Parts: sequence; structure tokens; C-alpha cells
Amino acid sequence: MTQLPPDRPAPPAPPTAAARLPAWSLSRDAIALWTVEGVLGSLFWVAVVTALEVFAPLPTWLRVLLPVLVAVDAVVMIGVRPRLRYRVHRWEVTDEAVYTLTGWLSRTWTLVPVSRIQTVDVTRGVVQQLFGLATVAVMTASSQGTVRVLHLEADVATRVADDLARRAERVRDEAT
Repeated sequence: MTQLPPDRPAPPAPPTAAARLPAWSLSRDAIALWTVEGVLGSLFWVAVVTALEVFAPLPTWLRVLLPVLVAVDAVVMIGVRPRLRYRVHRWEVTDEAVYTLTGWLSRTWTLVPVSRIQTVDVTRGVVQQLFGLATVAVMTASSQGTVRVLHLEADVATRVADDLARRAERVRDEAT
């Protein structure tokens, strides 16, 4: 076995089980939810641009550019973003921790040990309710305190929250 020179750092350790991708995707209904959100956002921008076109004295180039920008934004927000987000958002709950992987441009991998969990909430927004979805929020005492597992089926979210609350309580009881 060769020794590294003293001025060179050691190579990184091989990935542990915790560093792998979380096992579960979000509900497939999340794609529909994000598509509806994209449609609503696009309709808002269509209304804004229409109001500007009708009521504001805009130069000709801007009268042409604004609708094109709104159309490109609509294609991305309705046709691309929901499917891409579904492919990159993942979650998993193990005996030791809650893992989430989020983001499509900037990726965030979060691990919350069960022993650090203080509160587990299930929330259902208005649009989520239309699709039978819910979000599980796992809160800790840290400054980065809350991890959200977005858009799970409502019954799965309830079971996950109950399970995490029981595990966290057991860990606290064992520590005392």
C-alpha cells in the first residue's frame, strides 16, 4: 500500500448507505398539480401582458417581445417543469433518518436524524386537496429546522407522519 504525501488530502471515503439516492418518488399526481400551478401562473402573466398591451404606451418591439416571453414561460412551466421536478424530487424514511432530495438546477440533499425530530405536521393546500395530496413537514430545533416531503398521497402522508412521530417519541423515551 502506498502512502500519500503529507501535503495531499486523503481521497474521499466511499459513499455510505445514507449517501445514496432516497428510494421513493413523489406521487405521480404531483405532475398534474405542478401543471395546474403552471397554468394558473401563465394565466396571471397573460393577464398582466394583456393589461400592459391595452393600457400602457409600449414600444412596438416590447409589444412583440412580451407575448413571446409569456409563451416560452408557459411552455416551460406547463410542459417541462412538472415532469422534470417529478424526476428529481425523492424521499425516504428509514429507522435512523428522513432523507429528501430536491431541486432541479440546484440539488439539495437533506438528512434529518429521527433523534432530532421535534414535530411532524401534515398539511394539505387547496390545490393539493383537489389531487388527494399532502405535504409532511418534519421540524427540528436547528436553524435549518424544517424538511418537507412534498406531494405524497394523503393516506401515505398520514401514515408517514404517525410513524415518524412514534419513532421520535421512542428515541426520546430511550434517551431519558
